[in-house]
Amino acid sequence: MFRRCLITGAAGGIGRAIVSRLAQEGFAITAADLKPAQAESALDGVPGEGHRAIALDVSDEAAVKAAFADDAVDCVVAAAGILLFAPSGDRPALTDISLSDWELTQRINSTGTFLLLREYLRAATRSPVDDGRFVGFSSVAAQLGGYRSSAAYIASKGAVTSLIKAGAREAAALGITVNAVAPGLIDAPMLRQSLSPENDAAVSAAIPLGRIGTPADVAGSVAFLLGRDAGYITGSVIDVNGGYRMQ
Repeated sequence: MFRRCLITGAAGGIGRAIVSRLAQEGFAITAADLKPAQAESALDGVPGEGHRAIALDVSDEAAVKAAFADDAVDCVVAAAGILLFAPSGDRPALTDISLSDWELTQRINSTGTFLLLREYLRAATRSPVDDGRFVGFSSVAAQLGGYRSSAAYIASKGAVTSLIKAGAREAAALGITVNAVAPGLIDAPMLRQSLSPENDAAVSAAIPLGRIGTPADVAGSVAFLLGRDAGYITGSVIDVNGGYRMQ
């Protein structure tokens, strides 16, 4: 019997890598993204059986509820996210961020994660899940105050970090672990909004491992958190940043 994993933001650079890795690990994937065609594209060439694609706006409460009504979900990867830039393509100053951009960022990044976690735990309360797993997405930007990321994005990812800890305490009674990954500089479309490839060498020099990360690096950490070996880890955030931020 397959373990089903709902992956939001499945058509993104990191989302696609997670879909591919978890399919290889034997999960049945529910790939979710804003549009049906995007979600379906995330499953192109993916091995295994039982996969399906759904359109899902993680900020839409009714839509998130419906996602858990249609399928029994064993684990969730909340990878959907948004990062808005100024019209110039630069990081906007806090004083220039509009309320609408602030609210949109919070609604997708933090409220979306909250809705997914809440509905997952509600579903698990109705029908218990064996070895349940929830993985959210924080960011190195929330830990460092960001360099390319806006204050809105930084605050939204900081909220996810705190939500993960609160959720882990409540989910423990259900036998579910709740963790997050905090990617650093990852060669995915979100990074390329503000970093041109010709600048990679200079940026890599500031990373102890000497390179920008790949979506596969993040997918590997997610796969670990969903696996048996992570069964005694909860309320944690795994840094996936090549040593860029060391505690």
